[in-house]
Amino acid sequence: MKETRIALGTWAWGAGMFGGDTVFGSNTDENNLKPVFDAAIGARLNLWDTATAYGMGESERILGHLAAAYKREDVLISTKFTPQMAEMYDNDVVKMADASLERMGLDYIDMYWIHNPMDVERWTPGLIPLLQSGKVRKVGVSNHNIKEIRRADEILGEAGFKVSAVQNHFSLLYRSSEKGGVLDYCKQNDIQFWAYMVLEQGALSGKYNLQNPLPAGSDRGQKYNPILGQLTALTDAMTEIGIKYGLSCSQVGIAWALSKGTMPIIGATKVHHVLEAARVLDTVLTSEEITRLETLADAAGIDTRGDWEHTME
Repeated sequence: MKETRIALGTWAWGAGMFGGDTVFGSNTDENNLKPVFDAAIGARLNLWDTATAYGMGESERILGHLAAAYKREDVLISTKFTPQMAEMYDNDVVKMADASLERMGLDYIDMYWIHNPMDVERWTPGLIPLLQSGKVRKVGVSNHNIKEIRRADEILGEAGFKVSAVQNHFSLLYRSSEKGGVLDYCKQNDIQFWAYMVLEQGALSGKYNLQNPLPAGSDRGQKYNPILGQLTALTDAMTEIGIKYGLSCSQVGIAWALSKGTMPIIGATKVHHVLEAARVLDTVLTSEEITRLETLADAAGIDTRGDWEHTME
């Protein structure tokens, strides 16, 4: 993969089960996402993260269509095998990857993941033929703890391959991967750490508060609206620190994730999302600012672990 420090997420793209309308309360389609994609490429943000589960393939389909307007080598694509959907593909990792390739119109995938650690022994070996055939360039594991990462690496190592990246939920409000040693393990073993939900689906963007809650009826609205009042001190501090650097509250959240040595995945549904993300790359927060933010986050007393993930501690 070409060197990049921020990935762009497409969980909120398209409609359908586990899609943008259900989870985020958003309304996105290929037409209104094309300017977002083009702006990202123009800003030299070319790494896109999706999954078969996002909109039951709809996110992949949209991403493939938009990427087709560019040279293949200029766009990096990351997608995932989701064990919970395995029966739809005859419990075969290769078949799910083949379906992703077909939906996106691609010959290969730059990074392919095991989405959840339901059965490391069962699903990890399925990555090997994909690597051997060249259909997949690199592989990673998502929502795995150290024990599971280590075991996946052992399985791949027997065939001469390795876990190249880990993708876990990581934000100011949820630092389980740091407290459980996953971040240090990745650094020690030359494994990239991709951080998703860095802005907690917008709850840490500074845009939402008790007077302006997240979309009612959406999954994220149900999860975060009851706790918005507990986030005020943290988002106020993020906004204050942002003034010093000429950044918004959400940009400070991204800068924090970069400061921890992670590659944040930023949800991209509007042009300003990608342009703001690109402007963060040169920002370096001080250790005092990082400590202040983490102290306020801890004081909020909120556990934002998703029901699909287990703690890393």
